[in-house]
Amino acid sequence: MQHRTMLRILFPLALSALAGPAAGQQGTDIFVGRLSLSGGQIVVSQLRNATNRNGYDNQPSFDPTGAFVLYTSGRPDGQTEIFRYDIAAGGSENVTNTPESEYSPTPMPGGATFSVIRVEADSAQRLWSFDMDGRNPKLLLEDIMPVGYHAWGNERMLALFVLGAPSTLQLADANTGRASVIERSIGRSLHRIPGQLAISFVHKVSDDEWWIKRLDLRTQQITPLIHTVPGSEDYAWTPGGVVVMGSGSVLYQWRSGAIGWSVVADLADQGIEGITRIAVSEAGDRIAIVGNRM
Repeated sequence: MQHRTMLRILFPLALSALAGPAAGQQGTDIFVGRLSLSGGQIVVSQLRNATNRNGYDNQPSFDPTGAFVLYTSGRPDGQTEIFRYDIAAGGSENVTNTPESEYSPTPMPGGATFSVIRVEADSAQRLWSFDMDGRNPKLLLEDIMPVGYHAWGNERMLALFVLGAPSTLQLADANTGRASVIERSIGRSLHRIPGQLAISFVHKVSDDEWWIKRLDLRTQQITPLIHTVPGSEDYAWTPGGVVVMGSGSVLYQWRSGAIGWSVVADLADQGIEGITRIAVSEAGDRIAIVGNRM
């Protein structure tokens, strides 16, 4: 188990990996729309700007019902809080309101809570959870830090992006609080693969060779899936096993068996450019896309 004081030395790297306002990131907006499938091709429609303000709004994730989007929002005072966007009502509300900054809201198995990366008062950067209404904060992994990103494989096992030189993929046990290093030099995008006890991650083999790879949580075997779209590291899975990725204003898709990526749509005419994070609802009927503030 890693000791807390040893890992604090790495903290200066952590804010840049979290890509929050403290790291001087440009403004971003979150666009939410419909997602459907036609002849094996993804169709994105009815996109609207869900945040539409100056500032940093990023890291979206859908709640289990698909009715809300949790996201990280940078506030004018430099804090980041978790907000919730109501798709039907078309408005957002503050979920967390704490002295600390929270990032990367991720619904936990069971749907009653969500986990976040929390930058604490002493600069420790660890994994916490909240009830869906933002109450009852709870420290989940006491001795693992600085954590940048995470994804739940099931109610017990989760993958962590832990900062360092290089960054590492660690597989953690939420019951014991222990983690083991699985891979090095990884990207920030971690996801549970729908219908599988497996996590996908981006392995940055070199500056110009990035792979999306699959980690089997039972055997810890790693399998390469597909090279990323050049220069991109953010993606999402649909329930049917399609990977969606963006570059510039263009969305791409890939599914197992395909030779490479195919274009879904160019979203420039809808005011979306600089696509980064993407989220897909559990039902596969909605998509959230982060783009640069125009």
